Amino acid sequence: MPTIPHAAALRPGQGADPLSPDLNSRFAAYTRERRAHYDLIAATADDHPAWGDAYHRRIAEVYRFLVAPGQRVLEIGCGEGDLLASLEPSLGVGVDLSTPMVRRATERHPGLQFLQADVHQLCLTGSFDVIILSDLVNDLWDVQAALQQIATLCTPQTRVIINSYSRVWEPPLRMVRGLGLARPNLGQNWLTVEDVVGLLSLADFELVRRWQEVLWPLETPGVASLANKILAKTWPFSQMALSNFLVARPTGVARADNPTVSIIVPARNEAGNVPAIFARTPKFGADTELIFVEGHSTDDTYAAVEQAITANPQRKCTLLRQTGKGKGDAVRTGFAAATGDILMILDADLTMPPEDLPRYYDALRSGKAEFVNGVRLVYPMEQEAMRYLNLLGNKFFSLAFSYLLGQPIKDTLCGTKVLWRTDYVRIAQNRAYFGDFDPFGDFDLIFGAARLGLKILDLPIRYHERTYGTTNISRWRHGLLLLRMTAFAAGRIKFI
Repeated sequence: MPTIPHAAALRPGQGADPLSPDLNSRFAAYTRERRAHYDLIAATADDHPAWGDAYHRRIAEVYRFLVAPGQRVLEIGCGEGDLLASLEPSLGVGVDLSTPMVRRATERHPGLQFLQADVHQLCLTGSFDVIILSDLVNDLWDVQAALQQIATLCTPQTRVIINSYSRVWEPPLRMVRGLGLARPNLGQNWLTVEDVVGLLSLADFELVRRWQEVLWPLETPGVASLANKILAKTWPFSQMALSNFLVARPTGVARADNPTVSIIVPARNEAGNVPAIFARTPKFGADTELIFVEGHSTDDTYAAVEQAITANPQRKCTLLRQTGKGKGDAVRTGFAAATGDILMILDADLTMPPEDLPRYYDALRSGKAEFVNGVRLVYPMEQEAMRYLNLLGNKFFSLAFSYLLGQPIKDTLCGTKVLWRTDYVRIAQNRAYFGDFDPFGDFDLIFGAARLGLKILDLPIRYHERTYGTTNISRWRHGLLLLRMTAFAAGRIKFI
């Protein structure tokens, strides 16, 4: 389990002072200049023009979408601490180079912890759920060294969120500062998004998602909302946005050596497939349990599962009778009863071979992914596996979802989804943000994973024809429902 930082542990270490003689003189001068600059800003903060207030409010709004309340949050370069406080962390720690700025932040937000330290020598202990570098990387002497410092405070679940302003805006910002309408600034690094991604990689971080924010940094009713929520995310306007956002995670760090597995099998009118599920589903991990959720079948599915459990006493198996409706409800019922570290969904129609489930397990266990999504649209399908119009629909939704989520996802409706139980608990805790609108369960999990910043990985499978029963999906009725869900989610994920 991650170590929860304690107040006593969250203090600068006893390493060399940034200004000690044994450090590089140019770095010392650079640090001294910036410390004096931010000391002055802190001393005159109440007199500064409010030109940038709308920009900072928009940035805080984006961070509140990305960071759920109640997490352990560290902000490097926290300034007055307003952004950190707006996130309502269970533990909030702000670090700033300027002692007067730290003093000011402490007075404004007494419930948080603020420390004076240099990120290049950030000798802290403990770990955090989220680490924020907001408008900081362009001001750092050595970005790679700073990222390597914060890497020591990460767990495999930690998310590092970076936003930095685009140098496209350098001329207008210089003009605004020259008119005395914005805070003065020192010379900045010229870092493209690709530069930051490369530096993250060198510090053993992996990019999860990137996008642009803020096209109109002024408080203008109607115009600001349209420009910042919609146009800033839409090409070609996105190329002119003021702020670039990146979400990253530690690279490929395994969470557990030999986790247990729960395989949830929603089953409605699938009696003929039950014996094959028991015969073909392999055991893997420290322990493997099967959880059947029978959903108002008109055949004898429930009895078939009971008979199979009796005939296979060596299998750890649970049978539940669904009280709600829809596959999504069945999946949530099964997840609630699961005891495994890893949760898997296996469609009872066996169009996805259960023999492939260990591949999903390996992808998750290795740390290469945090949410593994099955893909039916890569390998050739058996002749009757998917009707042509269904295939076109799946192609459309894959493009729509890739655009909405900022991560490539090729097949949104494949029933096989695999994730850590701890991440599912977080998705469930934040489900109210989207609402209970998904009868399938696929969108609920995908959107929830995207909002948490989980690394989503597509894993191709060979899709087979049904050998028993008929599909429970209505092509036109459910297709229209998926369109409504996609439009709804666009306003809750992409155009926030």
